[in-house]
Amino acid sequence: MKKRNLVDWFRDWLERWPKIHELFCKYEEILVYLVVGVMTTIVSWVACYLSKFILDSDVSWQNAMIQTIGWVSGVLFSYPLSRSWVFKSVNPNVLGEFAGFAGSRVSTWILDIVIMWVTVNLMGMSYWIAKIFISAVLVTIANYIFSKVFVFRKKEA
Repeated sequence: MKKRNLVDWFRDWLERWPKIHELFCKYEEILVYLVVGVMTTIVSWVACYLSKFILDSDVSWQNAMIQTIGWVSGVLFSYPLSRSWVFKSVNPNVLGEFAGFAGSRVSTWILDIVIMWVTVNLMGMSYWIAKIFISAVLVTIANYIFSKVFVFRKKEA
């Protein structure tokens, strides 16, 4: 018997409402990615928030350290959920897949650091305004594309 996860349970529960179930099944990957992304974002932002107690985001190198701590937390949290819930990977090479996942996230980590440096340190924008409304949106879109195209791509038969 196949092991069921939370997404499987939710999909079955939605069968009570055929139209909603149909829409969920049609857009399942993107919807689940968004849910996992929100959870990952919360983990990452909590790590950033806690880091700001010991580091100062107004100092450029410390701002970069805050983003790095949040990034590492997010990658470690997101990989198992993306693998099993979003992209339903069955790749037996978990370490290689994780390396690809983390590697693809390096570019969005750099994107996050650059966005936060430009918006906070150069433009004087509020840290959380820049983090929520600019960086999070761009990083989320880029992460989905990299995961879909490079990390969890389906092998053609």
